[in-house]
Amino acid sequence: MNPTSRRALSLRNTGHALCTLTLSLSLVTATAPARAAESNPKVDASLKSATGFILSQVKPNGEFGQQYPVTMTSLSILSLAACGHQPTDPSPEGQAMRKGLDFVLLAENQTKDGYFGKAPNDAGRMYAHGIVTLMLAEMVGMGVDDKQDALIRERLKLGIKLILRAQAMRKDPLNTGGWHYEPDMATADMSVTCWQVMALRAAQNAGLDVPKEAIDKAVDYIKRLYMAVPNSNPPAGGFGYSAPAATTSTTAEGLLAIQVCGRYEDKETVNAGNHLLKEDINKASHLFYTLYYYAQGMYQRGGKFAEASKRIVPEILIPKQKPDGSFEGQDEGGGKVYTASMAVLALAVKNHFLPIYQR
Repeated sequence: MNPTSRRALSLRNTGHALCTLTLSLSLVTATAPARAAESNPKVDASLKSATGFILSQVKPNGEFGQQYPVTMTSLSILSLAACGHQPTDPSPEGQAMRKGLDFVLLAENQTKDGYFGKAPNDAGRMYAHGIVTLMLAEMVGMGVDDKQDALIRERLKLGIKLILRAQAMRKDPLNTGGWHYEPDMATADMSVTCWQVMALRAAQNAGLDVPKEAIDKAVDYIKRLYMAVPNSNPPAGGFGYSAPAATTSTTAEGLLAIQVCGRYEDKETVNAGNHLLKEDINKASHLFYTLYYYAQGMYQRGGKFAEASKRIVPEILIPKQKPDGSFEGQDEGGGKVYTASMAVLALAVKNHFLPIYQR
C-alpha cells in the first residue's frame, strides 16, 4: 500500500484528522482503531517544551545530540512522531525529522550485513541496532519522497535480518530466544532483548516478513526471567535482567515487551502489572528508562494500571523539567537528548500515535 492510500485509510477508519499518523507510520495490528489524543494541559506544555529542547540539539547534518548520534537521532525522531509530527510536515519538527532520517540512512551507519551497532562515533551495539530498526519500522511510508521511502524499507529489511540472525545464534537453554550486546554473543539480557522485540513487531506491523517463531522464542526467553513475588495478594511477579528476579526496571521492560507480542492476559503479564502497581516507581534505577517502559506497559494493561501510570509519570517527570525543556538527570550518561526523548515517549503515551505502543 502506498503512503497516500495508507493515510486515507487511517483517516477513514478513525474519523479524526489527528489520527492520520496512526496508520501512516506503519500497518497497525487490527485490534482497535486509535483513539484521539487525550487533553492534559500540564503534560501538553511539558511535551511542547521537551520537543523544543530536542529541536535545539539538531546539528546541520541532521544528527541530534552530542553522543551516540545515530541512536539519539532515532530516539528523537520517535519522540517527535509520538507527538504527532511527520517528516512531511512543513514545520521545524518535520524538517528536523527529514534531516534526521537522511542522517540515519547514510550508508556508513549500517554495515553490509545490516548492523547499526557500529556506526561511526556511536558504537551503541545491539541497543542502538534495536532502537534504529524500530524507528525505521515506524517510518515506513513516511518518507518525503519515493526514494527516501525505498531507502527506509531497504535499511529496515537488512536490520531485521540481522536481528533474526543474532537470535538464531546457538545459546544455552536459559538464553535461547534472546539477544545481548553484540550479534554473535551466546548470552542474552532483558534490556537488549526488549528493543529487538519491539523492532520485530513494528516491522511486522509495517508488512515485513517476521517469522512467528522468532516472536514466540523471544517471549519464551522473557518468561524465563520471570519470578513470582511471594505472599502477594493479588498474585504478583516480575522480571530480571539476565536471571529470574522482580526488579522494577526490568519488570517494566518485560511487561511492555510481552504485551507488544499480544500476550495481554498471560500469568506473567497480569502478575507483573500487579507488582508495578505496588512499587514506588520514583525509586527505580535508570529512572527515565524505567518510566518509558512503565508508562507504555501500564497503558497496555489498561484500567487501574493505565490510570496509575497516567498520574504517576507526570508527577515524577514534570518537576524534573528545566526551563529549557531538558530534564534533570542523565541516566548513566545517556545525555540530555536521551532523557528528553525518553521523557517525551513516556508522557506522550496519551496520544496513541505510534502503532507499536497501541493495544
